[in-house]
Amino acid sequence: MTVGTNDLEKSKTFYDALFTSVGGKPAITDPKGRLVYLHNGSVFLVTPPIDGQPATHANGGTIGFAMSSPEEADTWHKAGAAAGGTPIEDAPGWREGGGQRLYLAYLRDPDGNKLCALHRG
Repeated sequence: MTVGTNDLEKSKTFYDALFTSVGGKPAITDPKGRLVYLHNGSVFLVTPPIDGQPATHANGGTIGFAMSSPEEADTWHKAGAAAGGTPIEDAPGWREGGGQRLYLAYLRDPDGNKLCALHRG
């Protein structure tokens, strides 16, 4: 998964806080200047758009991050909010519907991308 940014330093502060809050490591900066996060067998990149245009977020798009517990989702949410993210939607908590029980915590990153910590109950 890759998201665009208009401010790499602000994004690094935000995403470093998110990933380290759940046991990950701060970003590695690759030779192209992209922030690379490796965690739980997944790769997440943050980069200015390669076309030189401003980064924008997807209307209706959400990037989900699997969490091992509601407590881990809460830690992620608090770290992101403290590092420049914006809490959105309802407060973190359980949601039920369609035969599913999910613990969800939503944030927007500094560039407006919608993120969700998700734990299946």
